[in-house]
Amino acid sequence: MKNAILSSFILVLTLIGCSDKSQAPMAAVAPELPVYSIEASTATTDSEYPAAIQGTVDVEIRPQVSGNLEKVFVDEGAYVSKGQALFKINEQPYREQLNNALASLHSAEAALINAQLEIDKLTPLVQNKVVSDYQLKSAKASHRIATANLDQAKAMVGSAKINLGYTTITAPVSGYIGRLPKKQGSLVSSADIEPLTKLSDVHEVYAYFSLGETDFINFKAQYSGNTINDKIKKLPPVTLILADNNAYAETGKIDMVDGQFDKNTGAITLRATFPNSKGLLRSGNTGKVRLEIQHGDAILVPQSATIEMQDKVFVFTVDKENKVTKAPITIAGKSGSDYLIKEGVKSGDQIVLSGIDKLQEGQAIQPTKSTKIAQVITKK
Repeated sequence: MKNAILSSFILVLTLIGCSDKSQAPMAAVAPELPVYSIEASTATTDSEYPAAIQGTVDVEIRPQVSGNLEKVFVDEGAYVSKGQALFKINEQPYREQLNNALASLHSAEAALINAQLEIDKLTPLVQNKVVSDYQLKSAKASHRIATANLDQAKAMVGSAKINLGYTTITAPVSGYIGRLPKKQGSLVSSADIEPLTKLSDVHEVYAYFSLGETDFINFKAQYSGNTINDKIKKLPPVTLILADNNAYAETGKIDMVDGQFDKNTGAITLRATFPNSKGLLRSGNTGKVRLEIQHGDAILVPQSATIEMQDKVFVFTVDKENKVTKAPITIAGKSGSDYLIKEGVKSGDQIVLSGIDKLQEGQAIQPTKSTKIAQVITKK
């Protein structure tokens, strides 16, 4: 009887033990994730700087004489050629001034002739001592006065002709007309605060942008040359990014560096010139100038392999035991879809390429090989 009870007790314990084993949790399986090794290489990164665009010539068209605006020959936004008539100011007052100046000129010419006749009459009389030489000297003085009056009259005619010419306002350069605040019939004057219009020559455009002192030092260090002009000649073409974030079809060339830094902003201005044969760009456009900067021994990490937390960026490195560690990185710039790394990882380190959202510090993974290498292919 006792043996039967003991056997039953042992059987119950065995069943309980088997039941506990079946309910024990299974060990978590390490996830398979792609891992690649970082390699340093020469890299080219892009930096973008806000730019203001101007025509090669931006000129205000102002009247040089006063009067009623008699005619407006152009419309807003029109393309005009150099020398083309733009405005006509009522010329009648200035034509009368010219007529008056011409009359004064003719009078001065007659006076000079009369003075010369007086000299011709007195000269033989003085030689024959019929009259005193005082009268001849007086006649010669009158002749000099008449000559001066003639020169003055000629100057007045020239001035009147200039003023008459100013009544027709022509284009000093070829380009596009801006707004026309003054309409036909308006009274205009050279003292007006507002110009008649603005004219922009945009067959080429200037894109002005600024570099901070540190950026400028790094920029200069990229290229050989003893002077800034020597370095400018060796600069690669630059790209203009328009307001819609699309790149302008034609590249430009940096051709000017300002002579001094702005003491208020601590930045220096550079100018890039872009061709604009199709007239797509106008004065007043904005955009960004994209510069390519070379980096030696650069480390690039795909943005998809990073995670951002509390304004910091991290990657997951993999050690020899296939355990991951969350490592903060310092970003120096971007190259396409990759980050250029300043600090945090180095050549030879291995990082997880994707699937990092649910990784925990110290978690083990099963690395899979990736053909992607964290290096920059230099842009050509």
